[in-house]
Amino acid sequence: MTATTTAPDPERATLDKAASENFPVAPFFLPRDWRDDLMAVYGFARLVDDIGDGDLAPGGADARLLGVSATEAEDRLVLLDAFEADLRRVFDATPRHPLLRRLQPVVRRRALTPEPFLGLIAANRQDQLVTRYETYDDLLAYCELSANTVGRLVLAVTGTSTPERIRLSDAICTALQIVEHLQDVAEDLGRDRIYLPAEDMRRFHVSETDLSAKTAGASVRALVAYEAQRARDLLNEGAPLVGSVHGRLKLLLAGFVAGGKAAIHAITAAEYDVLPGPPKPGKVQLLRETGLILRGEG
Repeated sequence: MTATTTAPDPERATLDKAASENFPVAPFFLPRDWRDDLMAVYGFARLVDDIGDGDLAPGGADARLLGVSATEAEDRLVLLDAFEADLRRVFDATPRHPLLRRLQPVVRRRALTPEPFLGLIAANRQDQLVTRYETYDDLLAYCELSANTVGRLVLAVTGTSTPERIRLSDAICTALQIVEHLQDVAEDLGRDRIYLPAEDMRRFHVSETDLSAKTAGASVRALVAYEAQRARDLLNEGAPLVGSVHGRLKLLLAGFVAGGKAAIHAITAAEYDVLPGPPKPGKVQLLRETGLILRGEG
């Protein structure tokens, strides 16, 4: 008997990754239509990140679906260009990739615009071209593309967008991106990326060599503590978003803020030594932070 192998399903693999993020992207307590639509959005976001990080499923199925030849399948910029072209078909034709075909009815039902999706692609294209950030403002501009767009899509899918909610959401999403960068300093350095502003590294006398150590010295810990406080301040700035909505959406947004605060708590508990690996919050801490936020005490 000859063994047969099943070709990897790129859509299923990407959605499985989206479902296993640090925080649940479409938790069970949301209405079914919200869950389905949010998973379609996060599936898109996950696939864009996988292209940008070179983490696509083996076998080249995604590249073939996007019409990219085998000889160019390792070129991330080519893949991102092809993915952008297929995204544009979501709005005026029939896309090739199954994740984008899944997204198309969501775009129509929720009247979503191309801009936030294009922002996510632009962020991943930037990752191929920019590996260091000179100033905090430079990093914020990157977060505007890579993180804030996701929060804006959540508000759009749930029909709760207002200018003030978008402003608050942006603060939360930027904070979550900064926290993720702090957790992943070692992993990012392995990809030749540093998301700690160079001006701050100089201020705290931190060199790139310091970031490659197995454990953090005093200067690295001081730098991480400084950036963690910036993220904490942004979370506090955005937290009123939770009180501006009701019902199950309030619980979802409280979970996002709580996830960021619990992660900062984990970084603090590790004495800001993020180099051995990302400090991860426990479920108890996450539930505690969620309860505080829902009571308006977080």
